[in-house]
Order: sequence, then C-alpha cells, then structure tokens
Amino acid sequence: MNDLRTRLQGLWLPLVTPLRNGEIDQTSLRRLVQHYTASPIDGLILAATSGEGLLLSTSELERLVDLVRTALDDAPRQLPICLGLAGASTAMMRDAIDETAAWPIDGYLISSPYYLRPSQRGLHQHFTALADHASWPVVLYNIPYRSAVALTNETLLSLAEHPNIVGLKDCCTDRAQTIELLRQRPAGFRVLTGEDAQYHDALVDGADGGILLSAHVETAGFAAVRGELAAGNRGAALAAWQRVSELTRLLFAEPSPAPAKHWLWRTELIDSAEVRSPIVAVSDTLAATLDREIACRALAMSEATTRGLVNAE
Repeated sequence: MNDLRTRLQGLWLPLVTPLRNGEIDQTSLRRLVQHYTASPIDGLILAATSGEGLLLSTSELERLVDLVRTALDDAPRQLPICLGLAGASTAMMRDAIDETAAWPIDGYLISSPYYLRPSQRGLHQHFTALADHASWPVVLYNIPYRSAVALTNETLLSLAEHPNIVGLKDCCTDRAQTIELLRQRPAGFRVLTGEDAQYHDALVDGADGGILLSAHVETAGFAAVRGELAAGNRGAALAAWQRVSELTRLLFAEPSPAPAKHWLWRTELIDSAEVRSPIVAVSDTLAATLDREIACRALAMSEATTRGLVNAE
C-alpha cells in the first residue's frame, strides 16, 4: 500500500492526452507535465475521459504512463499518478489490472461498468473483486450519466471499508447524496468532486478537493478556491470561484476534451488540438468564443501585471 490515501486531496488534473498525426505527442506531453508540476496541482489522472483513455490501445496507455513518469522524474516535484480504467466485464478488468500491475503508477481510477446496469449487489461484487486483485489502491468513479448505473451511498459506504479502496471521484450530480456520503464516510475515505461546475459547493459541503478538467486553465484560480476556504475566507473563496466558474461552462460546451484541447493549443501548451474519433474538434462557433475568452483573460492578466508594477514603484 502506498500513500495515495494521504495524497488524494486538493486539486487533481485529469490530464488531456496530446495527439498529433494520430500518435501521442511526446513533446507536448512533456511540456504539459513541466507546466503543471510548476502549478498548484496535487496529482494527475491519466487516460480518464479527459485523456481519451477509452480510445487508446494498451500499448499507448503504457507509453503514456512511461512518458509522464519520465517527465515527472525530471520535474522539480513529484506528483502521484492514477490510471483511469473502464470496462463492463469484471474478468476483463482483472486482466487489465494484471497488465498494468508493474506500471509506474500510484493507483487506479475505476468507473462503474457501463451499459449493463448491474444491481447494487453486482456493483459491490465487481469493485470488491477488483480491489482484492489490484496491486495499487483504487479510487471509485461514480458517474451514472456515462455508465448508466449509479452507486448508492449504501454501496459506497460498504466499499469504503475495503482496505484497498481509498476514495471516490464523485459525479453523482445529486448534492443531497454527496452531503449524506460526506457525513457518513469512514475516516480516511477521500471524496473529490468530478463535477467542475459544482466545485465550490462541493468544497463548502466538505469534499476533499476536485478532479477538474477546467483546471487545465487558470489552475491557480481553481486552487485558490480551496485555499481560501481552508483558511476560513469564505468571501474570498466565492470571489475566486466567480473568476473561474465561467470556464466550467465553456470547456464543456461541446464534448470533452475538445474545448480544453483547443484552449491549450491556442495558448501554445500543446502543438495540436487533435482529438480521436468519435470525438471531433470544436465547432467554428465555439472556437471563436474560446478565442475571445483567451484574449480577454490575457488582456486582464496583462493589465493586472501593469498595475502591480506601477503600485510597486
């Protein structure tokens, strides 16, 4: 058992997978890792929805993990890595866990089995079997609008007692369910919201952090929301949230991660906004909207820098 349970808090980034000409773009990937290790990020999720994990082959997943771990080895600080895994078959997921057991990761993010809609008893059996089998700690992923089946709090609380299940990425979208889970969870079981637009509310309710695609942009702003709340500055936290909350709408205006990749491409963090089919590039209309927002935020930052220099004089 590693220290993932301790480190599973704060702001985690479900890293996009940069692609170019159909292949993983190693240069852009290294640039992303260098950029985000210098920002207030507490961990990385690889090959989740935002990383187009379902569209990557096993060999590509292994290469992605190796490239990120190598880039982290050269970075000023180390970040924990969780690998996203998804599948409908318990047996096939066990095989995937076997294939990845020796990879340089710190844990798994495992979503509910999609399409089949098993019972709660079936979900409990599925996750227990995987957690029993896994060499690395498991973070559950409850996202019923993608998997078509929801984990109830009764099931989650039972699974939370498993020694190899350390936390939850919560995308149930039911605030009342989340609040009740936070109230009843056992000590040490971490809950991070995966709903970008509900980040502030989730933190106010007691969540341990967020796993946010939107934090690819204005990373420090998203981190500031939690930092101000932790310091007891609720007004400042709300103000920080209001400065970044519009991003959670823009970056999900069309299927993810296309809008985020467009933004990262325009701001020269990646060399291409390429996505893999059936995901498609953003529409011309959204591209124009994103470009305007990028320009507005760049101007605001420039003006703030100028004011700071003038005040310093």
